[in-house]
Amino acid sequence: MKYYDYLTELIFAEDPPRRSDYIFIPGSGCGELAQKAAKLYQMGYAEKIVVSGRYSILSDRFLGPESPPAYVGKTYETESDFLREVLLDENVPEQAIRKESQASYTYENAIYTRRLLGTERVERAILVCKTYHARRCLMYYSILFPDTELLVCPVAAGNITRENWHLDPAKIDIVLGEVQRLGSQFGDILKESIKERIL
Repeated sequence: MKYYDYLTELIFAEDPPRRSDYIFIPGSGCGELAQKAAKLYQMGYAEKIVVSGRYSILSDRFLGPESPPAYVGKTYETESDFLREVLLDENVPEQAIRKESQASYTYENAIYTRRLLGTERVERAILVCKTYHARRCLMYYSILFPDTELLVCPVAAGNITRENWHLDPAKIDIVLGEVQRLGSQFGDILKESIKERIL
C-alpha cells in the first residue's frame, strides 16, 4: 500500500447503486451530476430526485455552469435551477424532481434537503456528487439522515479519480483541500455535539 492510499481511502467513496427512495444531488455547477442522476433514474434505481443549492457562500450569485459545454455561458438564478434543467433535458419528468434553492454550502445541502422532505421516511438514498467530494458529502448527509442507508454514486468531474489524483499538482491541491475541510468542518460539528451532550 502506498502512503497516499490512506488519503485515497479517506476521500473517495463509491457504492454500486441499489433501488432507493431518492437520488440526492448537492449543489454544483457540474451538470454531469444531473446527467448521472438521470441515468440512474431511467434505470429504475429511484423514482424521485432532489436537487439542492442556491450558490456558493463565497459569491453573491450563481456564477454559471462549469460543464457540460452545451450549458456553459447560460444564465441560471441558482445551482438547483441549472441542475433541474439538465434533468429535464435528460427526459426526467418534472413531477419526479424536487428542488430546494437555499443551500450555499455542502452541509446546508443536507440540511435543506432534510427540511424539504420533512418527516418523510427515507430508507435508502443515492448521493450523486463529485468523486473527490464524496466523503464529505456522505458524512454531512449521514448527520441529517442518520436512519437512511446512503449509497455514493460519484462523477469523476475534472477527471479526478482515486487512481490518478496523486499524479497531477492541481488534482493534489483539490483533494488535499478536501482533507483540510474534513478536519476543520467536522471538528466544529464534533465539538458542538460534545456541548450538547454536556448540556
